[in-house]
Amino acid sequence: MSDLNDPRVLFAAERTLLAWSRTAAGLMAFGFLIDRAGLVVQGAAAPRGALWIGVAFVFLGVALSALSAVQYRRAVASLRPVEIPPGYWVNLAVLMSALLAALGLALAAYLLAS
Repeated sequence: MSDLNDPRVLFAAERTLLAWSRTAAGLMAFGFLIDRAGLVVQGAAAPRGALWIGVAFVFLGVALSALSAVQYRRAVASLRPVEIPPGYWVNLAVLMSALLAALGLALAAYLLAS
């Protein structure tokens, strides 16, 4: 449990979550790029190695997004009410991370279907 009585602790945890979310989005984008670059370089009859590597990066981004949201919730649970500003919605960043993970799963499904 925190003893700082300072809302900046919450905002630092939120900034950390958002940094992990940017990293997760970057991994997903890199996975998409690997898959599409494999198609361009090797043509339409390309071996699917680039697909599996790309999908692995997308799933890595999904896992990172989910795990970072869990870690953030643990950090928020350790705060005292005085450290959370009144009326501040602490779950907005978690919802954004969940949406990012859901979009990552949709991207992986798209890559596997194409």
